[in-house]
Amino acid sequence: MQRNPTRDLIVGLFVLLGLATLGYLSLQVGGIEWNAGEKIRLIATFDDVGGLSYRAPIRVAGVKIGQVSGIDLDEDLRATVSLEVDADVGLSIDSSAAIRTAGLLGDQFIAVELGAEDDVLVDGEEFQFTESALSIEKLVGQLVHDAGV
Repeated sequence: MQRNPTRDLIVGLFVLLGLATLGYLSLQVGGIEWNAGEKIRLIATFDDVGGLSYRAPIRVAGVKIGQVSGIDLDEDLRATVSLEVDADVGLSIDSSAAIRTAGLLGDQFIAVELGAEDDVLVDGEEFQFTESALSIEKLVGQLVHDAGV
């Protein structure tokens, strides 16, 4: 087979494009953000976080405004979730955070419902109103128990 520099260049560019695409998709799936802008750290405490994971999205009206940056237990053995939220969103102090599921069996995320106050949460503050994850196992167990089965 003869060497063809043009063909070799095209194949090399094609391979390079494939590797760049693979790298980009890996970063997207991993949840790593580029040029994320200024963030503030907020705290939300829940009785049960279910399957909420690190880097789970935080959404307002379906729009991603941040991600979970950590999940720990406090001294009362309640789950304390650290949230990184875009600083320019301006969540009011009476906003609530709830753990929701995308679809029937999908990934969990934190849905923020906006309040009516004019004052906004600042870096380090905590959500006063939270709603824990809904457990399908608990619901089925309660249904079976209440039905007397």
